[in-house]
Amino acid sequence: MHLFVDSLTNVDFSYLHRSRGIVGETWLANAALDGALDHQGMVCDFGIVKKTLRNWLDSELDHRLLVPILAPELELERTDDGIRLQWTLDDGEVITVGGPAEAFALVAVNAISPESVAHWCVGELEGIFPTSVKRLDLRFTTEAIDTPFYHYSHGLKKHDGNCQRIAHGHRSRIQIDMDGVRHPQLEAEWAKRWADIYLGTREDLREESAQQLHFAYRARQGEFTLSIPGNRCEILDCDTTVEQLAQYMADQLAKAHPGHDIRVRAYEGIGKGAVASAKC
Repeated sequence: MHLFVDSLTNVDFSYLHRSRGIVGETWLANAALDGALDHQGMVCDFGIVKKTLRNWLDSELDHRLLVPILAPELELERTDDGIRLQWTLDDGEVITVGGPAEAFALVAVNAISPESVAHWCVGELEGIFPTSVKRLDLRFTTEAIDTPFYHYSHGLKKHDGNCQRIAHGHRSRIQIDMDGVRHPQLEAEWAKRWADIYLGTREDLREESAQQLHFAYRARQGEFTLSIPGNRCEILDCDTTVEQLAQYMADQLAKAHPGHDIRVRAYEGIGKGAVASAKC
């Protein structure tokens, strides 16, 4: 018997890519189980499936940096305080990240993709369901977006939860209205500006050179560090919550288009976000 759960949950995270760098991403998780019927006439109770998989994905993938530990680009060191890694990009640039172990997902693959991560997850989840379940399949997909969107990564040191991790992110759509009318050109410009971007808070910037930016902060979960090429980052004079990102974009657009009413609807992953307005 075949059991399926579509759009089980979504996970927001970042991952390391050999050319794109740190990529903010949002995936929808879909699950399928094969097995025999139990004494209830079920393969497995839907409540158990949903709770078990959601809890595991929330704990092991969501708001983490996914690291392909079999990739030749990676140098990884385990320390008493957690993990420190160096990632060398195709162009020779280097990204380094450090933090508590729970801020990372060490995925035993050569490269991060929906297929490779799903296969790894199934192996990690082996034996988690009742014996009536003979096979588990996971499939990760992205939200279908037919308007501009961007991938961004960030960290929120003041956050009480997992958003404090210095390298997690989202795949997010953007809607911009000028004087009450949708403006696709401005949306496309911001999508290009923030393609695979790291959004850093100036307060967390510890050192800046012509080519490299070094961020560091202490949060409730521990010490976090990140060094990234400057051309892959935008520095903001505010925290990078979605509320403040929406206002930042609105303010920037209002300055560039004085006399016009600007309204920005910024998403944080799927189905959530913030709206901000500005006029100069």
